[in-house]
Amino acid sequence: MKIQVKTLAATDAGEIELSEAVFGKELRLDILHRVVTWQLEKRRGTARKARERSDVARTGKKLGNQKGGGTARHGNRAAPQFIGGGKAHGPRVRDFNPSLNKKIRRLGLATALSVKAQEGKLIVVEDLVLGEARTKAFLVALGNLGISSGLFIDGGAVDAGFAMASANVPHIDVLPAIGANVYDILNHDTLVLTRAAVTALEARVNG
Repeated sequence: MKIQVKTLAATDAGEIELSEAVFGKELRLDILHRVVTWQLEKRRGTARKARERSDVARTGKKLGNQKGGGTARHGNRAAPQFIGGGKAHGPRVRDFNPSLNKKIRRLGLATALSVKAQEGKLIVVEDLVLGEARTKAFLVALGNLGISSGLFIDGGAVDAGFAMASANVPHIDVLPAIGANVYDILNHDTLVLTRAAVTALEARVNG
């Protein structure tokens, strides 16, 4: 499929041919769900394990007489109510490192790119170079392109001035092509790719 290429000033800069194998996939909600769930699961940090009753080294000697002492009938210093005792129902180490094969991850990325293309929310620009690296100039570019929530993806590396100018703007994220992911693509209303990003993403999906 062909799509019009624009500049950050919203002027025409030619056309680009998009691969049907990357930007023309059918909608697969099951694949998108699997990949997004995998991404969010990978973000979770592992909790530190607390020492429970069986993990602390405390005496098991009976603290006092069974009767007549005027105190409770304790028989172990490792009980949670004692200082130095084990934690009751403490956090335990759990594995938040699921696996998902590369074929599904590539299919998920291609499906997310196709969703944006089919919805008409994909914009291809020549590059991400501003005249001056200032937020004011970046906001003008957003107005020209009609973007309020967008993900900008560049090729090998994002232009430093563009990244600096967009850093404090809400609902805007900037990534290199290697960092493109399903969750961020779906989490923004508009997807903006450079020519270099299109080439890099097509190479990445096609292995």
